[in-house]
Amino acid sequence: MRERLTQLLVQEEERFRQAHPRSQQMFEQARAHLPGGVPMHWMVRWAGPFPIFVDQGQGAHFTCVDGHRYLDLCLGDTGAMTGHAPPATVEAVIEQAKRGFTFMLPNENAIWVAQELSNRFGLPYWQLALSATDANRFAIRLARHLTGRSKILVFNYCYHGSVDETFVSLHDGIPGTRPGNIGPGICPTLTTWVVEFNDIPALEAALAHEDVACVLAEPVMTNVGIIHPDPGYLEALRNLTRKYGSLLILDETHTICTGPGGYTQAHGLKPDMLTIGKPIGGGVPVGVYGLTQELAERMQKRIASDECDTGGIGGTLAGNALSLAAVRATLEHVLTPQLYERTIPLAQRFTQGVEGVIAEFKLPWIVKQLGCRAEYWFRPQPPRNGGEAVAAIDSQLDRYMHLCALNRGILMTPFHNMALIAPDTSQVDIDHHTQVFRESVSQLYAHPGG
Repeated sequence: MRERLTQLLVQEEERFRQAHPRSQQMFEQARAHLPGGVPMHWMVRWAGPFPIFVDQGQGAHFTCVDGHRYLDLCLGDTGAMTGHAPPATVEAVIEQAKRGFTFMLPNENAIWVAQELSNRFGLPYWQLALSATDANRFAIRLARHLTGRSKILVFNYCYHGSVDETFVSLHDGIPGTRPGNIGPGICPTLTTWVVEFNDIPALEAALAHEDVACVLAEPVMTNVGIIHPDPGYLEALRNLTRKYGSLLILDETHTICTGPGGYTQAHGLKPDMLTIGKPIGGGVPVGVYGLTQELAERMQKRIASDECDTGGIGGTLAGNALSLAAVRATLEHVLTPQLYERTIPLAQRFTQGVEGVIAEFKLPWIVKQLGCRAEYWFRPQPPRNGGEAVAAIDSQLDRYMHLCALNRGILMTPFHNMALIAPDTSQVDIDHHTQVFRESVSQLYAHPGG
């Protein structure tokens, strides 16, 4: 199979080059002033020999500079979960732009947004940032300040943006800096405990040191594939953090795919703080973090007003008028219950279609779903933690499946085999993916069971 896979990759790469002469030309031009030919180094992760350059996007589709139209199942890795250029968000941004972008002062939208976030997630107080990364950074700093503790706890192969303390992983059970960690100021084991998701004894052993200010966690791991909590695990996480005096921060940036109030609302979770970023702005940069009433009161008492601008929490653009307008419009008109009533069944259709092909070809692969997000894995059993998920990565096979999809008009998330459903994704779009998925598999495996 490996020899066949190598041959097919060569063919698919040539097909890609032939179809994208303008993108290749722009890529070569960009390399003169952009390292790697891209404005942000993650953009080199695409399956082709160079990235596609985008012309425009609308809803669940975008068009590249070579004139090809794509079904977008990546959606900015959740940043465009509401679809590209949702009309309500676009209109609100245009109107706000006419009145000013940023003032370092509140406006009426701030009140509406905070109340709506409170209604959805159950936490009464909120603060604004420019990304989920910033929201997580600020929440961690606040947790340390309010608890007087120095460490945090995360889960193996989690991802919470570019937060320094979270780039730690387990290597044969031993904590160390995560592979690829760029320029850490110190070894993250000095600031962070790391344990496997769904391992209650390991979680309690780390918390028992009583030096953990907070646990930062996705309620369902998504950045190394969809890893659901075992029954009772999140309840144990909440009970143990309370038992040992640690705060619980839930990062819902990706798990907002579960419903209007994320996994927190859907499952009645009770975090001390909650962070979320990109999807709530409809593509406009924003992040927020929510707090319980107790923490908000402690925050106000322990942060002097004449020092608040130099304390490491906030920023002159945080809470800007443009982001607030985008968040209000997106929450009010786009990320509604009706969106999920449409997109979750489509994610189920995606899952069933892929499962049908896997069964037809008798492959040891699986598919997992979370709300309007779904993902296939090259392993026979669902992983229970980050270590098991990383062990299943097959980079060459990933690249092949992604490039096949790209050459046939479908963009998948480059970091894993994830598909996210936008409000105007259609059944025809989903069935097109199933057809492409089958074609990609049948090229590699000559016949069912081959």
